[in-house]
Amino acid sequence: MSNPERHPDEITCTAAPAATVEVMVPRDVPLGGPRAMRVRRTLPQRHRSLIGAWCFVDHYGPDDVLDTGGMSVAPHPHTGLQTVSWLFTGEIEHRDSAGNHAMVRPGEVNLMTAGRGISHSEVSTPGTRALHGAQLWVALPDGDRHVDPDFAHHAPDPVTGEGWEARVFLGSLLGDRSPVPTCTPLLGAELLLEPGTSLDLDVDGSFEHGVLVDTGVLAVGGSAVAEPVETKQHELAYVPPGSATLTLRAYDAPVRLLLLGGPPFGESIVMWWNFVGRSHEEIVAFREEWQAQITRNGAVVADSQDLGAGRFGLVVGDHLPPIPAPALPNARLKERR
Repeated sequence: MSNPERHPDEITCTAAPAATVEVMVPRDVPLGGPRAMRVRRTLPQRHRSLIGAWCFVDHYGPDDVLDTGGMSVAPHPHTGLQTVSWLFTGEIEHRDSAGNHAMVRPGEVNLMTAGRGISHSEVSTPGTRALHGAQLWVALPDGDRHVDPDFAHHAPDPVTGEGWEARVFLGSLLGDRSPVPTCTPLLGAELLLEPGTSLDLDVDGSFEHGVLVDTGVLAVGGSAVAEPVETKQHELAYVPPGSATLTLRAYDAPVRLLLLGGPPFGESIVMWWNFVGRSHEEIVAFREEWQAQITRNGAVVADSQDLGAGRFGLVVGDHLPPIPAPALPNARLKERR
């Protein structure tokens, strides 16, 4: 998924500790046009930019495709990150310039590694009537951010217990481990809790965790947290490192949530539009390369098949015109540590 904002802020990302569970509320972002589907963005925020290496959380739906037209994200670039696509309802067709063509379906994770540069498109399929899911980004550490583009798919089997069900799509939890490789230790899982269920999860105490509530109301706590905190639908609860147990308690309605985690990233990144870099100069260069690749005589090419050869490559089989980069802000992008 692309960041559709016409004037995206520069976001300098650093991991910061917190003494208690912190609840973050989303901001509403349109994917383009007056009738377009909208997403709820809970990460990054000005006061917290990363949870482990997770640097971007968009949560959307249930979205009536007949009303909004669904998802139609034309070819756009990425650098220095991985995209993680997870659906609750619907189906999305993925194409990228590394030659990968795959479907995103409920309960199946697609992880795309941008590395040194990739372009891709995401379009909901004609048979989709409702879209509901999350689009997540993971920042790549400095030693891995120039790797070749890659792609992985995994359909985790459910793990069940009294009053709960889980699907572990990255990392390990509840005795299950995902085979999908990551460049930093990560945790990603969907959990379903029946009303009144309390679940104590054994987690890595060096991890910070994020709990994104899709449906229901949830109390979130940890072994190193003084008091659990109520987290409502669409909110993201941040749990700092130090807890070897994470406690999730549903109230009187079913809860669906995504659990994200990883050790504090330990590096500063500059994230602007769809690029993750380390400096102003890198971001400027990425933008210039993309614009040069998608324009002819100053105009954006009408068909992605006309994309020139370059860092971001050609999305084979996609005929939508590529998305031009917005203008850079009127200030130097700064890296802060």
